[in-house]
Amino acid sequence: MRISRIGLLAAAALALVALPALAGSPAIGSAAPDFQLTTLDGKAFTLSKTAAGQNATVLMFIATKCPYSNAYNDRMRDMAEAYRGKGVLFVGINSNKTEPAEEARDHAKSNRHTFPIMKDPDNKVADLYDAKRTPEIFVVDKQGKVVYHGRIDENHENPTGVTSPDLKNALDAMLAGKPVERAETKAFGCTIKRV
Repeated sequence: MRISRIGLLAAAALALVALPALAGSPAIGSAAPDFQLTTLDGKAFTLSKTAAGQNATVLMFIATKCPYSNAYNDRMRDMAEAYRGKGVLFVGINSNKTEPAEEARDHAKSNRHTFPIMKDPDNKVADLYDAKRTPEIFVVDKQGKVVYHGRIDENHENPTGVTSPDLKNALDAMLAGKPVERAETKAFGCTIKRV
């Protein structure tokens, strides 16, 4: 009887440790997991504090070496600038262990990114959100709820050939006070290189 109790306790402890890993991405309408990171220019960033002052915060898991993520550099920058006046903050999160902060800083500068970018040491934020790809997007509304998760659009190769501007559609609906019709899409791109 004693062995089975120890085994049962060990199994319960293992389940509690494994549970966050099995949780998956935050569900649409659920609270966005809070986190704190430091931007590449040394400023503290806490999601709950930042999101509270915005109509929306767009979390973009990005990379310096991924051709899919790089294909969206201009679109990410242009959208960040276009939506800034509407109270939408775009932020980049680089969770790749293979891309040091200096490389991410140089990449941001050469691509004229005007939005804050942060390194995610030990993939803690990527794990919180169960982000797997670059680029992968999460939109958090001013109440701190996830309202969109997925891709920027369906066409990384040709910005003029986009037929499904999913992120833009989600932001426009949310800003108009309407439900996001397509709140989840499948992100595609390179895998996040985890620790």
